[in-house]
Amino acid sequence: MLSFRRSVLLIAAVAGWAAVPAAAQPALTTIQDILYRADGTRFSGTMFIQWSSFQAGDTSNIATSNLTVPIVNGVLQVQLVPTTTASAGAQYNITYNSGGKTQFTEIWAVPPSTLTLRVRDVRVSTGTVVGPISSASTTAIQIGDVVGLSNALAVRPQEGVGFAIGRTAIINSAGQIDGTAGALSDCVHVDGSAGPCGSSGLGPLFSDAETPLGTIDGSNAVFTLAWSPSPAGSLTLFLNGLILANGTDYSLVRNTITFYLGSVPQPGDVLRASYRYANPSNPLSTLAATQTICSSVGTSTSGTTSTQLGSCTIPAGLLETGDRIEVQFHFGHTGTATAFTGQLNWGSTSILSRTSVATETALAGHVSFGILASGQSWDAQSWGNSFPVATGVGSAAENTAQNLTISFLGSMAGTSTDTVTLLNFTVIRYPAQANP
Repeated sequence: MLSFRRSVLLIAAVAGWAAVPAAAQPALTTIQDILYRADGTRFSGTMFIQWSSFQAGDTSNIATSNLTVPIVNGVLQVQLVPTTTASAGAQYNITYNSGGKTQFTEIWAVPPSTLTLRVRDVRVSTGTVVGPISSASTTAIQIGDVVGLSNALAVRPQEGVGFAIGRTAIINSAGQIDGTAGALSDCVHVDGSAGPCGSSGLGPLFSDAETPLGTIDGSNAVFTLAWSPSPAGSLTLFLNGLILANGTDYSLVRNTITFYLGSVPQPGDVLRASYRYANPSNPLSTLAATQTICSSVGTSTSGTTSTQLGSCTIPAGLLETGDRIEVQFHFGHTGTATAFTGQLNWGSTSILSRTSVATETALAGHVSFGILASGQSWDAQSWGNSFPVATGVGSAAENTAQNLTISFLGSMAGTSTDTVTLLNFTVIRYPAQANP
């Protein structure tokens, strides 16, 4: 009876174990490769594979552990559970060891595959997060959470109301990006406007390698160009391939070239000219734009000696015969204890100097310079709040082939806390322009 009961209990226990389903082994991916050293020999050593616990793509729970894989004569073969379909952060940390020393480390992200993969198929950069990210762990990052991002976004151009795909981008007056409006055949101008190409009328015509009209016989010194160079400085004159100098070898008046003695072309010489000139159908095509050379503020002084409060240097060779320079300035006086003096120098030439009364608050004025073939002519006006307008004309002989500095000087008539300040000055060049 006792034996029968034991038999029944044993059968029941076996039946209970059979009722528990056996867990299926997770699918594995095979990684097989031949590893080499940089010198071309095969790598031999040991690979240590370490991982933290994760849940595989088939819901298998993979415990934290490690694996040691020998690499003999470069041959590597290992099977691993895929991590790219596993829980977030699942990865394999690989360490290569040879001769008892760690050679290098890397990270693997293994995808599901029925085909054999190579190391390059599973290697990822250090710090890369692999595996799907659970929506439950997703946290929104606010713009303010990233240092400097708000300022960086604030200075980025934004789309304007005129933004358009497939159009030339322009920056509108609000600093936003718009698309240029106009026909596809139009040209875009620097101000963002568009129109038929050439419609701006700013393009000059060119004459290249022109032969001036005139007899080359050793005595004729006058030759004529087909057009008047505009600007005059655009003319480049070649005699037998050598560039001649205007003002040294010849003079130019409109379209007439007159050679100086010693530079007159001789029989057999080759004379060529290249220059720009105004478009006959658009006389405004080569009008030169004015140029602001300097426009700035100056400094102050309370001293009784003449002190430079500001300056503007005109680069060597910028000025040409026929140019005009206009200078505007404004001195300010703080205090009523003593008078002040304001002065303007053109190079080493004093053009204007005025001393005010103690109660005067300002000195303003402008000076114009005409650039001549030899020297400069000038005219000046200045005024203040309490003293009358003063005018003057004169001439100077500064070398404009060298740097020329316009200086603004100031000083006080006596020792006090009064100051004279160069509040502002502007120097404008009006380039020489031949009448088309």
